[in-house]
Amino acid sequence: MKQKITINDIARLAGVSKATVSFYLNGKYERMSEATRQRIEAAIRKTDYRPSMVARSLNFKQTHLIGVIIGDITNSFAAQIVKGVDEVCRSHDYQMIVGDSGYELKNEHKCVTSMAAMGVDGFIVQPTVHFETMWNEQHLEKPIVYFDSPNSLDKGLWVKTNNYEAVLEATDMLVSRGYRRFVMVTADPYVLHTRLERNRGFTDCLDERGIPYEVIMADASTTADMIEEKLKPYLNGEQPTCVFACNNWLLDKTYLVLRKYSSLMPQYLGLIGFDSLEWTELAVPSITTIVQPAYEEGKCAARVLIDAIEGTGKEAPNHILMCRINEMTSTKRNVSPMNTEHD
Repeated sequence: MKQKITINDIARLAGVSKATVSFYLNGKYERMSEATRQRIEAAIRKTDYRPSMVARSLNFKQTHLIGVIIGDITNSFAAQIVKGVDEVCRSHDYQMIVGDSGYELKNEHKCVTSMAAMGVDGFIVQPTVHFETMWNEQHLEKPIVYFDSPNSLDKGLWVKTNNYEAVLEATDMLVSRGYRRFVMVTADPYVLHTRLERNRGFTDCLDERGIPYEVIMADASTTADMIEEKLKPYLNGEQPTCVFACNNWLLDKTYLVLRKYSSLMPQYLGLIGFDSLEWTELAVPSITTIVQPAYEEGKCAARVLIDAIEGTGKEAPNHILMCRINEMTSTKRNVSPMNTEHD
């Protein structure tokens, strides 16, 4: 096995100190003579030395590495966030390390610990509700940007979308379409602040309108059959009912259930979900969604973090991006003027 060449070997071959070699590797040529620079350069060429980027950067106090922690890396929202972060990182000569927390605090802790050990310059995190307490206990002097679900809007760096207002607006639109009963299918809203915002936007609108609704809880182990069993009482076609799949990973399961009742859609049965999923426009019927600008959210979070790392002060610390409603066939209910009022 070829012996690994170290910075000590280069210093010995060039006849200089280890510190001088370090200055050379970090481009500080003003700290040495031209003759010394050439000797170090010749030693590096002779040995084909490849310095450890992490070790070099740790000595230089910067690694150009960013730690990104996401609740579920498998969903489309996460993929768009990562794509946005990566684009900005590349343009600023940064690289990212991505961790999947599974929305569990213990996994968040593991990600933070391992990424900190790698010397990341900062973090971009989709936090669970207890993340900040854990973070504060680490006493890490690293900038952190929260995205999607910041637990506090009056401090720190964060980027989010207007979840509450978007769901409120969408629910109000569905009421105007003539739906008179609503069902939300959601994961535990007390895990992420975003889920709480969506839940409250939904319930606040319907409470204000005096329209009945139900909330069905689900998790990663919930199957389409289990969702169907819980939805059956609302699928009889007796009253115009709209189902809101609050999480993008629950929308596909909910759709698998409701497509069996496609003859009722959209007049007696509506479906709305979250996020821009290509298949929702190709499905029959096509599905109305609230679209988050996830790609832009990732780009924005990366810009804010790099600005904090480099101390340029060009970026605002907080950003709220606007969602949009992409209304498709699943909720385009025909409503006559005489039926626009509700009981």
